[in-house]
Amino acid sequence: MAVRAVVIEADGGSRGNPGPAGYGAVVRDPATGEVLAERAESIGTATNNVAEYRGLIAGLEAAAELGAAEVDARMDSKLVVEQMCGRWQIKHPGLRPLAARAAALVDRFESVRFSWIPRERNRHADALANAAMDTAAGRPSRSAAGSAGGEPPREVAGAESPGRAQAREVAARAATRSTGTDPATAKASWEPRPSFTATRLILVRHGETEWTVQHRYAGRADVPLSESGQAQARATATRVAALAPSVAAVLSSPLSRCTATAEAIAAALGDLPVRPQDDWIECDFGDWDGHTFAEVRDRWPGELDAWLASTRVAPPGGESFTEVGQRVDRAMVALREAYPGETVVVVSHVSPIKLALRDALAAGDALLHRLYLDAAGISVLDMWPDGGVAVRSVNDTAHLPVR
Repeated sequence: MAVRAVVIEADGGSRGNPGPAGYGAVVRDPATGEVLAERAESIGTATNNVAEYRGLIAGLEAAAELGAAEVDARMDSKLVVEQMCGRWQIKHPGLRPLAARAAALVDRFESVRFSWIPRERNRHADALANAAMDTAAGRPSRSAAGSAGGEPPREVAGAESPGRAQAREVAARAATRSTGTDPATAKASWEPRPSFTATRLILVRHGETEWTVQHRYAGRADVPLSESGQAQARATATRVAALAPSVAAVLSSPLSRCTATAEAIAAALGDLPVRPQDDWIECDFGDWDGHTFAEVRDRWPGELDAWLASTRVAPPGGESFTEVGQRVDRAMVALREAYPGETVVVVSHVSPIKLALRDALAAGDALLHRLYLDAAGISVLDMWPDGGVAVRSVNDTAHLPVR
């Protein structure tokens, strides 16, 4: 039977930061305090923050499975709470995919409230997380009443409760895995990886439009390719066909400047179908659409300064880069899962491509204002199942006439 409202208590941690890590989450009835669900898992080697986000995600997933409409999410992680509330920036690139997953789950509920609580009020989730960490580290789980370090007794589920038994079983399975699929937990290495096991992503910016030449913001306005842009699309199609004779899919933003570019590429690849994907559409620049930078500076000086200073700020009536990044993260995960070991062409816009490259390079937000992407430029990156990424080229324009 579905429940209307629930309380989530979530926690996570690691022995070493990074080190053997795990999380715990508890879903309660807000009226009675009854435990409706427990989740716990070891996640291999990770940081405290990664484990905390994984605990939140597990709690939200459990609440969704219960059919909840209203969620009160409580954590003793100030960082996760403040980032999910939008008050703190998510600076670590390894946390961005996790925050995006959590945000996507939040959208499934009518309302979600995040609040920080002291650790002593989060004992149940903390105990589940500690059990998962102990198993990941190859040590017996510490009892709730006799944990090391003189911690106070915790009022948690009994040692043989179904939730605790499930936590130990899942944690034991997870401990046999060296890493997860999150970029933050993927092992760094100089060793060359076999490209045939990677999903190769060929990112193409659409061809030129009249607004491109005039340096106007072009967000959701459906500006078509110019005559020059159509020629660029044909040249790009020839180049992509040479780079990747075998392509599994051609995806595109639904705007016509992208679909026209994608159709030229698809024809050169043997008349593949073009699949429009909303997650790859350009940032919504709101009231700035159709204006030049100078016009925006003149009419919205304060709003422009705020937008340039933070990816969380949206143009008036528009969309922030943080919001664009969340849907790009979602699209990248979907590509890696749907096309393992295959090559996919994505025709998109400046903002989504920059955000994909920012995260692939583990770069900061400053890259968004320093990286130049030409119309019809090509960037290539490989993604492996364990979260590993290799950027092979950025803004290749060798196929275009020199201007």
